[in-house]
Amino acid sequence: MDGLHLEDLRFKDIGPVNLRIGRGECVGISGPSGAGKTLLLRAIADMDPHTGNVFLDGTESRDMTAPEWRKKVGLLPAESAWWADTVGAHFRSVSEVWFRRLGFEADVLSWEISRLSGGERQRLALLRLLTNRPEALLLDEPTANLDPESVMRVEELIGEYRRTCMAPVLWVSHDPRQLQRVASRRFLIRDRRLSAA
Repeated sequence: MDGLHLEDLRFKDIGPVNLRIGRGECVGISGPSGAGKTLLLRAIADMDPHTGNVFLDGTESRDMTAPEWRKKVGLLPAESAWWADTVGAHFRSVSEVWFRRLGFEADVLSWEISRLSGGERQRLALLRLLTNRPEALLLDEPTANLDPESVMRVEELIGEYRRTCMAPVLWVSHDPRQLQRVASRRFLIRDRRLSAA
């Protein structure tokens, strides 16, 4: 049972959700605001109460601690948290090439968090997540505040990571054209159910 597997997942009166995402596959999720897309990602990441089973490569989430699970299944929230004053304090190590790929110069590590725009925070949060080398990615609107060039850069970097690491990806977006570009399958959450889009 390779990849990410959701079995009878229920949360906040939503579900059951049954879904398999193969290794290296990207699946897109859309739906109206408030339908439960973010709640789905948080349930998979074991951040909110839920019932049912979530497996990654055959290992069930409940067989490890929540912090251990979240290292393997990386969640990129729509709004990222920053707890130190500078960008560099949030990174143990990251290739300068990755910063450049997302449009940053090397001195970005010395930047103060307070000077970052929403789009810069979003791109840096993605880099921070990828440096932890998660085995699966849960992406909540990863390009919502970005200009078209940055959207393209983010899509390319995530696609490369997915293919290189064979990581299953669950990508939430309100943009149907984006999901056509990045996802091999697309689903819709509406009326508390997940259905093929």
